[in-house]
Amino acid sequence: MSYIVPAEFVTKMVDAGESKLYMATRDAFIRAAMAGAILAIAAVFAITVTAQTGIPILGAALFPVGFCMLYLMGFDLLTGVFMLTPLAWLDRRPGVTVTAILKHWGIVFAGNFTGALAVAFMMAVTYTYGFTSDPGDMGAFISHIGENRTLGYAAHGVGGWFTIFIRGVLCNWMVSLGVVSAMISTTVSGKVIAMWMPIMLFFGMGFEHSVVNMYLFPSGIMLGGNFSIMDYLIWNEIPVVLGNLVGGLSITGLSLYVTHLKTAPRKHVLG
Repeated sequence: MSYIVPAEFVTKMVDAGESKLYMATRDAFIRAAMAGAILAIAAVFAITVTAQTGIPILGAALFPVGFCMLYLMGFDLLTGVFMLTPLAWLDRRPGVTVTAILKHWGIVFAGNFTGALAVAFMMAVTYTYGFTSDPGDMGAFISHIGENRTLGYAAHGVGGWFTIFIRGVLCNWMVSLGVVSAMISTTVSGKVIAMWMPIMLFFGMGFEHSVVNMYLFPSGIMLGGNFSIMDYLIWNEIPVVLGNLVGGLSITGLSLYVTHLKTAPRKHVLG
């Protein structure tokens, strides 16, 4: 069979979380940097298609190509490790500690940001011919996205901050489902199809992904967006990271772990 039942793939989730924590720092950073770069390129592609066609759903339908590539190459996103690594601790795997989990999250965050920032810089160079000319329509398009998704939230105060947090929760609910969905199939085509659906959904709905934003907002600043680094951190990255953590771990990770791995079948005695 090319399909793995939930009780089996949840065990794979815990195993994957444990193995990531034993990865060398260098390897974890490189894998995360490559993941950040590939996802950034996919975001560039989707945004370009949207800007050129005026059809946002088309960009959303094509964006998952980047997620599929990085997953198949074994690269790591912060959103994925948010869900997987705590499960190894909950399962009491030997040597798995909260300190090790937090350290791994920090390494992956730094790697994702490095990769995404590198792509942001390279794309800014291509849009401006080495910062010698105006970035044109694409630069303006990206800048406006950055402004709307920082200053736009800030205009609503606490309500805006809470809104972006919830969008982060919803995002990693879908993205973590993409990670898990890839585990249910033993074929490449099955993995790609299973991943494609939730990833397209999150992008099409405009939910907030911390790694995509690691490209989008630095790129907007480089291209002349009217917002600051502090605007980006306070009114986007920080609440999105927190929302991604809550969404991936609680809604996807814990629900599968508790109901499929820790709940044994009950035996009913008649008489």
